[in-house]
Order: sequence, then structure tokens, then C-alpha cells
Amino acid sequence: MGDERMKVRVGVDTGGTFTDFVYVAGGRARVFKVASTPDDPSRAIAGGLRRVAREAGVAPRDLEVVHGTTVGTNALLERKGARAALVTTRGFEDVLVIGRQARGSLYDLDWTRPAPLVADGLRFGVRERVAADGSVVEELEDEEVAALVRKLKRAGVESVAVCLLFSFAAPRHERKIERALKAGLGGVPLSVSHRILPEYREFERTSTVAINAYLQPLMGAYLGRLGAHVPARALRVMQSSGGSISARAAASEPVRTILSGPAGGVVGATRAAGEAGFADVITFDMGGTSTDVALCPAGRLRLTNEASVAGLPVAVPVLDIHTVGAGGGSIARVDAGGSLRVGPRSAGAVPGPACYGRSRLPTVTDANLVLGRFGGADLLGGDFKLDEGRAEEALASLARGMSEAGGREVSAVEAALGVVRVVNAGMERALRAVSVERGFDPRACTLVTFGGAGGLHAVELARALRVPRVVVPRQPGALSALGCLRADVVKSLSRTLMLEVGGGSEGRGDARAAASVGRAFREMEREARAALRREGFADARQRHTHTVAARYRGQSFELEVAWDGGRRIVERFHREHEARYGYAQTAGSVEVVSARLLSAGLVEELKEKRPRRTAAAVALAEPHRTAHVYFNEGAREAAVYRREDLRAGSRLRVPCVVTEYSSTTLVPAGARCATDAGGNLVIEL
Repeated sequence: MGDERMKVRVGVDTGGTFTDFVYVAGGRARVFKVASTPDDPSRAIAGGLRRVAREAGVAPRDLEVVHGTTVGTNALLERKGARAALVTTRGFEDVLVIGRQARGSLYDLDWTRPAPLVADGLRFGVRERVAADGSVVEELEDEEVAALVRKLKRAGVESVAVCLLFSFAAPRHERKIERALKAGLGGVPLSVSHRILPEYREFERTSTVAINAYLQPLMGAYLGRLGAHVPARALRVMQSSGGSISARAAASEPVRTILSGPAGGVVGATRAAGEAGFADVITFDMGGTSTDVALCPAGRLRLTNEASVAGLPVAVPVLDIHTVGAGGGSIARVDAGGSLRVGPRSAGAVPGPACYGRSRLPTVTDANLVLGRFGGADLLGGDFKLDEGRAEEALASLARGMSEAGGREVSAVEAALGVVRVVNAGMERALRAVSVERGFDPRACTLVTFGGAGGLHAVELARALRVPRVVVPRQPGALSALGCLRADVVKSLSRTLMLEVGGGSEGRGDARAAASVGRAFREMEREARAALRREGFADARQRHTHTVAARYRGQSFELEVAWDGGRRIVERFHREHEARYGYAQTAGSVEVVSARLLSAGLVEELKEKRPRRTAAAVALAEPHRTAHVYFNEGAREAAVYRREDLRAGSRLRVPCVVTEYSSTTLVPAGARCATDAGGNLVIEL
């Protein structure tokens, strides 16, 4: 990999429209974007890495790359994964079809359950049985395993998921099947449940392992193509949990990467907000095809083991992110009932919005351009020209459709304002879903906006939710790539225990149960420490966080609580339960369902120079021009600032448009806007 001093770390985030690159050279973070190549994202990445190597003056193989990818997400959404098989205990072949009693949409009469990823003829049952306590009820015979290998060979499968009943309690039978399939199937990828998710809940565990098998060949091939440009040991991939893993681990367990891209943005946003002194934040990431929002109280990343992607449950830890199909490329149309609709279909990178010059599709980006909200500037510092005439034609065509449906004349500007209002309504619902609907008051939060399109909509959304402040970090259009670069290397381990740790009227903990939990943590920590050492992290650069999933005996779902060695775990659980649900059953017994370990290898902080604050910078900044901009209340002359001209402490005249390489920010009248000591735009409402 060359001289240690010559290594250059690169963050890469693949989006639907652009692929973002961030690297640090000469003490400054450098950012650029290239057009995504949806047919094979690795092509855009390879070209970008060649540019990084050229600008940094190093060989391409001296780059260390952390990559946020949408390969797994897109494969799930589009159902373009592998021909996968499922091996399970006989009688449980249809668990993926049966699922849970709860409907995905309770009052939707047209709702249908998503089809399972593993087809009917590819789900195989074997005669074996392990009890809930780990004892063997029925032994797995050699003849049964040999017959299974023959069936899978005839089926011509590309990947196999193995998920036996209660294998998390005793994985012996799964290991036997794993050895036989490795020997008999000639390199077909295997996903084995006791390695991926050794926890109870049969449906969620089987679904998670099936998703892993469905994505494994695709992710392995994709990372193999990337390996032609970056050595595997120098390539890491963002996990859905907000940490990165090695390329080899990502190829083996791609289920951990299905929210890889959005996770980088949440990491970057919380780090930027914390450095600016804001704790309770809502992150708002609006890109070309979708918008991702997340609540981070006290600057903490909120993880969940109850996520659903493309209607399928995923039980590995993922960041609690809510996604809607609303982005700069979302296509506007008039539906059969005469209503204006925006998204979820997107123009993407190809053919792109009308203003990109390759389509006639009216999109959110075209609407903002017609409204003058780009301040007369092109994208990417002028490298990417916008065709305003083509955007006006697209919005005029949409306006004609709206006129015919509504029975009155609608102008292109009115149509553009309508497009913005409709897309904002969808994004507002997403923001309410992660805040108000979960008992958090957005009036006590700060909205941190990023993504190429986020700054054009953030202030209006903040006003709708009565959020008092919007923060626009430096380089907001590439914050997801920067978050990838700043993310620690993370390994998640868990064990199902089902231990009563105490409670009742005395509230005492059970010492023997606490000792069992402690023993499970020690075993997992040994495994995690060894794995992180192999990644190059000495013990001093590791952090291990211990939590337990606990509940009152008889409950169906758990709360995650920090493990303190068992001394006050019962009291702590009561307190957490009351804070979350408004009551605590202090006389009830508390049960630890699972022990969960989150281990991190701590990466070095970026050594980046920050903008200096000078005495002259506290005055009102002088715009470099003005522009005619349409707001909800009408057209106004707005100041246009170039962000690179702003110094720390500058105050801006409003209304204004702030242009920069990676994004554009719109600040309407009635707000106050200034740059802080770290170079962030802080907009007070």
C-alpha cells in the first residue's frame, strides 16, 4: 500500500443522480461529484478514484476508501437479487409466506403481502429438531444432509440461506449442514443464521438470513469489480448501523449494508451538529431520488432491530431512518383524478430532469429552477450547466395538464409552486413520523439539512413543524460521503439468553442470571476484539458498548437498556419503560431476552483546517449579485451569496440564496442567517 505518509482516505457515496467523493489533502477536505452510472455503480466510482489519485499525487492503490452503497437497497426494491434457496427445519418451510398476523397497512383493502424472496420450490425442510433450551429432540442424520445437497444441486441455486429452528440455542445441526454444503455445492455462497443473527423470533430471523442470501452474489460481484481499483484490504463499506466493515465482511453479510448510503449522512450530520453545539437534531437528507430523515436526540444515533425494507423485516441493527420517494429528480404529473402528484418515480441520473438537457420530464429541480431558486447559478460550481428554457417548457406542459384538470388557466410559475408544495407535504409527513409520532417535540430540535436538494426546502419544512433552527453544514451535498469517511469500524454481536434477572416487590437482581449475562458479554467481546485487531485496531483504539434487550415477563417486545453489570439493571429498566411508555410495572419480573455488543474500532479524526473568524467578518456580508426569486408569498429580489466568499461570523441579508459547489440554500424573508465559527450556515426562524 506504499508509504504510510502517502495514504489518502476517500469517502464515496453513490446516489441515484450523482456519486460523491470527499478526500482530505493539504489539511482541506476536497469534494467533487460525478454522474452516477446506475447500470454499474462501480464505473462511476472507478473514474472518481482515478481523479482523486491524480489530484492527490498518489497511486490509485494508495487510496483507502470507505463506500456508502445503494446496491443492496436497489436490488431489494427492484427484486433483482439471486436465485436463493432456504434450508430450514421440516414443517417450517413456509414461515416466510405466513409471516406475522399484523398487516403492513391495517386499513388498506388493496394491501398485499410482499412476495417472499425465496420461491416456493426452493424452500427445503430437513428432519431435525432442537428445543428452545438447546437440547436435541431429533438428531440430524447424514442421509438427510446428503439428500439435501442433491436437491440443491438439481435446483441450480446461486445462494443458500440456512435457518433451523432454535439454532441460536444450539447451532450444531446448522454447522453440520454448512460443512456439507461447502463441500458439495462448489463455492455457492452460504448465509447461516447462527452467524448472522443468533436471536429468537423465527420469522424475522429467517427473513434477515433470506435477504442476506438474496443479496450475497450481487454484492460479492460488485465489490469484486471495485477490487480491481482498490485492494480489498483498503476498502470498507458503510453498514446500516452507522459504522463501516471490511469489504470481505460486506460481501459475506450484505444484509448489514441495505441502508448503507443514508447511514453515512446521519453520521456526518450528527458529528457536524455536535461540533456546532446542537444536541437534539433531526437530520434531513434530500438527494436526487429520495429523502431520508432521522431523529437523533442528544446527538445519539438511534438504532433499531425492527426495521422493514421493501416490506421485509430486517432484524440486524440499523439506524432508525425514514425514507420517502421525494428528491430533486422526482417527476411531477397530473393523475387520472386531476390531482398533482410528485414522485416516487424519479428521473434519476439518466435521463435526468428536463434542465439537464436529456429529457422533457418536469421534476422538482426544474420547478426550483423556474422559480429562480438557484440564484442564476449552475450546478457543481458551473461545471454542470442547467437548461432553464427546457425546464420552463416542461413546467409549461405540466401547467397545461393542470389547467385542463382544474378548469382554470395555470401558469408555469404556479405549476412550479404547486410542485414544491406537494413534495414538501410528503417530506413534512416523514419528519412528523420520526418526531411527533414518536413523542418528540420538533420545537426543541434543530433541523440539520444536507444532500444536493435539501437546502432549497429545509426552511419551509422547519416552519411547518415549528422547528426553531436550521443548520446547513459545510459541503452539505457531500455530507454522506464525509460521514462515511468519519465513521468508525463497527462489529455487532448478539446472543439470545431468556434470563429472568429479578424484579418483583423487592426489586432485587438475580446474581446468577447477571453472571450468565456477563459471561455472554465476555465471550462476544473476545470475538469482537480479535476481529478488530485483524482490521488493524489495537485494544486502545477499541470501544465496546454493552446493552441488553429486556422486557417484563410476558411481554412480546423489548426495550434496549445499557448493561451495568447487573447491579441496577432492574431499576434502570423500570425507569426506561416509564420514560418510553408512561408507566412501569415495578412489581413485575424483568427478563433479559438478548445481550447485544456494539464494538467499534476508532478511526483517526480528519485533520482539516477550519475557516478563521476575523473582526471584519462580523458585519453584514456583501452579496455578489441579486436574483428574481419566487416565494410562496410572491416574487422578490433576493441577495445571492457564494458560500466560499463567506467567512466565519458573517451575517447574511435575507431573503437570500447561498450557492456552492455541492448544494444551494434558500433563506426566505423573516429568518436570520449567519455563519458560525465552524463555517456552518445557521438559520434562525
